[in-house]
Amino acid sequence: MSPTIGVLALQGDVREHRTALESAGARWTSVRRPAELDGLDGLVLPGGESTTIDKLLRIFELHEPLREAIASGLPVYGSCAGMILLADRVLDGTSDQQTLGGLDVTVRRNAFGRQVDSFETHVDVEGVGGPGVRAAFIRAPWVEEVGPRATVLATIGAGPAAGRIVAVRQGSLLATSFHPEITGDARIHELFVSIVRKEY
Repeated sequence: MSPTIGVLALQGDVREHRTALESAGARWTSVRRPAELDGLDGLVLPGGESTTIDKLLRIFELHEPLREAIASGLPVYGSCAGMILLADRVLDGTSDQQTLGGLDVTVRRNAFGRQVDSFETHVDVEGVGGPGVRAAFIRAPWVEEVGPRATVLATIGAGPAAGRIVAVRQGSLLATSFHPEITGDARIHELFVSIVRKEY
């Protein structure tokens, strides 16, 4: 049976994540209210603006229910801003910025630069077969430091940012600096669905 995976629908690439989840064999539902977390097998935190999403989470009274769900083991995939929301520690955040936490990593916001510095490249991701994943970096963070509970899945292979960590996993939590949902490559979502199904 296909798992039901929620997509946080407060801001960001919601429609693109829905399409990628369908391609990966999952059913999706939008999440805007605490009650919509009930019965989910997993959740996607899309990209967007992390400080705005943080404020919206509190306005819609989702912040604490989401923190509790993550702490209780709900599988969650965060892309770009979603990675920041999952991180336990954030550099270059605003003074009032909060995260949902769960990932034992330190993330640097906008580490790759401004909107004009956006780029696409291919990234080899552990657990994903075939050629490198086509990845779009848009005002993207990177992982500055990984704690003992988290595992690095991918780094940038070449260029000025070579060696920078751009994908991590900790148990049922998965996060990428990049946006796979806008490049038409559904393999990161397939990886997440396999985590939800406890196959990987």
